[in-house]
Amino acid sequence: MIILGIDPGIAIVGFAVVQKDGRRLKPLQYGTLTTKPDLTTPARLRQIYRGMTTLLSEYKPDVLAIEKLFFNRNVTTAFTVGQARGVMLLAAEEAGVPVVEYTPLQVKQAVVGYGVAEKRQVQEMVKMLLGLSERPKPDDAADALAVAICHAHSVQLEGQLLRKGLRG
Repeated sequence: MIILGIDPGIAIVGFAVVQKDGRRLKPLQYGTLTTKPDLTTPARLRQIYRGMTTLLSEYKPDVLAIEKLFFNRNVTTAFTVGQARGVMLLAAEEAGVPVVEYTPLQVKQAVVGYGVAEKRQVQEMVKMLLGLSERPKPDDAADALAVAICHAHSVQLEGQLLRKGLRG
């Protein structure tokens, strides 16, 4: 299974392509899509959309796992990031790629085992789980890797529950 993990943003979108083979997770690619602040919002959204369609076309993921928005301070930022998230979801829908969403709490719980873990703890676990030589950078890419790992663990748990007859 190929998972495209996304940490949404308007200035920086973290992305991670992770292959799940049984219990093994292998990072295929990770990084960021960036937009310049001097561009109009529609121009930034177009760049994000084009970047997403390129990733979806190149890696042909089985699923797109994206972090749900959680903002309690800046409403304007929340709206703009929400718009960016919308074009990401549209790109996935047009590519026929199913979308799953996880809260930051779910991601931290799945990766670290502790829902209020610090960013550094999450990055260390991502490094360990993926066998990386150093903590992934930048933070947005590390967050996208964590979202992909969260989905991989969720799928694995779902399969275990199904085998035990506890689901469905």
